Amino acid sequence: MTLNELAQHDGRNGNKAYVAVNGRVYDVSASPLWQNGDHQGAHQAGADLTRELATAPHVRAVIERFPIVAHIEDPDPPKKKGLLGFFKK
Repeated sequence: MTLNELAQHDGRNGNKAYVAVNGRVYDVSASPLWQNGDHQGAHQAGADLTRELATAPHVRAVIERFPIVAHIEDPDPPKKKGLLGFFKK
């Protein structure tokens, strides 16, 4: 799943509520603490919360209780130009 696809799962208007942490995408839709994709006014579903979780008042194990539904895809690395093109005149 790309970050753009993750953003579509914001828990609003009937969408599932997904959050990403450390490359894993969790479905938090069933949690009463994530109603409409909002977590106590501090976080919104559809986002990568890896950094935010580092300062959360609870441990990472709390988010890991939710089902993993996908993994975040790494963006393609920039393509390197081959030496062949360098030597062509």
